[in-house]
Amino acid sequence: MTDALERYVLAVDIGSSSVKAGFFDSFARSVDGVEVNIPHAQMVASDGTSEEDADQIRRATEQAIDVVLQKAGDRGKHLIGVGFDCMASTVIGVDADGNAITPVYTYADTRSASDVDRLRDELNVPVIYDRTGVMQHTSYLPGRIRWLRRTQPELADRIDKYVDVSTYFFSKWFGRRDVKASYCVSSWSGLLNRHQLDWDYGLLGRLGIGVENLPDLAPWSDPEIGLAPEFAKRWPALAELPFLLAVGDGAAVNVGTGCVDETKVALTVGTTGAMRVLSERPAPDVPTGLWAYRLGRTRTLLGGSFSEGGNVVQWALDNLNLPPIDQLNSELEKLKPAQHRINVLPFIAGERATGWSTSASGVLEGIRISTTPMEILQAMLESIAYRFALVADLLLPGVKSGYQMIASGGAIQDFPWWLQTMSDVLGVPVGVSAEEQDTSRGTAILALNALGVWAGLDMHPARIAANYEPNKVHAELHTEARERQGELYSRLLG
Repeated sequence: MTDALERYVLAVDIGSSSVKAGFFDSFARSVDGVEVNIPHAQMVASDGTSEEDADQIRRATEQAIDVVLQKAGDRGKHLIGVGFDCMASTVIGVDADGNAITPVYTYADTRSASDVDRLRDELNVPVIYDRTGVMQHTSYLPGRIRWLRRTQPELADRIDKYVDVSTYFFSKWFGRRDVKASYCVSSWSGLLNRHQLDWDYGLLGRLGIGVENLPDLAPWSDPEIGLAPEFAKRWPALAELPFLLAVGDGAAVNVGTGCVDETKVALTVGTTGAMRVLSERPAPDVPTGLWAYRLGRTRTLLGGSFSEGGNVVQWALDNLNLPPIDQLNSELEKLKPAQHRINVLPFIAGERATGWSTSASGVLEGIRISTTPMEILQAMLESIAYRFALVADLLLPGVKSGYQMIASGGAIQDFPWWLQTMSDVLGVPVGVSAEEQDTSRGTAILALNALGVWAGLDMHPARIAANYEPNKVHAELHTEARERQGELYSRLLG
């Protein structure tokens, strides 16, 4: 047995814009110089398209593994396993030979909106919501499958299985069609019965598919072992190592930031946003407007997610006459909170929590000739904080103490002003994660736990870089602005 410091896990994070891979030691510390970030890009269009070639993402993932193993050198001999997380709510249609015959459709693809609306009319929505833990929405597979069968029936007839990106990759790497999908990734599909930990047979019948059209299920801690000859030759250090089943990236962030019980709440703003609690209850009640995704047999991730976050900052930089991004924070700090009188619905990529509208789009109300670009950016970022507050009201009803809010994600960690605004709006202190790779760290911890190196998920606590305390005067101003946003939402979206 090698020394504990010489045992490593390879963590692979298959994100929506890049694939990251790196070595982590037995304390879940990233190994300097043994990491890589390989970008890839989705195709988006005004009709709601958000898709990418499946093998393009696979090649990016394989390249990331190639490079990180090369960088590791002899340290690759001390690997004990490989952990994965992936962007959630993806689906690929594969044929009887296991080849992708559709693109990867992402959670952001909204072309199934009318099919979702029809499903809502057909189904007993509260019953299905309780069984699957999710609202019927364009993010999930039921509407996507209906859309494919309606718009491309010949293609749909050729689909043998619907799989997520990680299951597709594993089937290629292990040379088998029977690789399993984790409960965790599968619960992001909207097709998993979270109480029975099986596919929801009643919902499948409505979609005209059966369990034979979906992968078998297992806990994320059940590994696949024994790479196919092509990949065993390509990655000899991994040939007989356990590959843990992928988890959703949101679950990995919670673990990586130390939010592994109900005393800690993860507030994440990357390209998009989310607020989540990892509960040790297997199937807690789901407040209407939120979702519940299984991590494994005994834990549930409860929370809400948004299609807006750092993408709003990027939109503003692309379309408004703003200073460079490194000057935005200092300019925002010069402005008074919520005094611009601009009312915003920030749904530039559609709405998820809490209303789950299939038709929402971004709205700016109250623009005047005196309005400045910085005020528009301020109003948009404040409006996102108000959406987080709606989730907090459902996730933590009546609770203003007794838990720790931990923020992570490059989009918000680079904006002290936005972190302070979040604390003011939520009315609670907000701590900022000091971990540079929260998602990959969480994936590494899950792998270390599954491989018996860690007895739990919090043996070595995550670090906090800073804390922001709420300003009561500012909080009152934001309360009034939240009410105006709620009125605008009701007026336009019902």
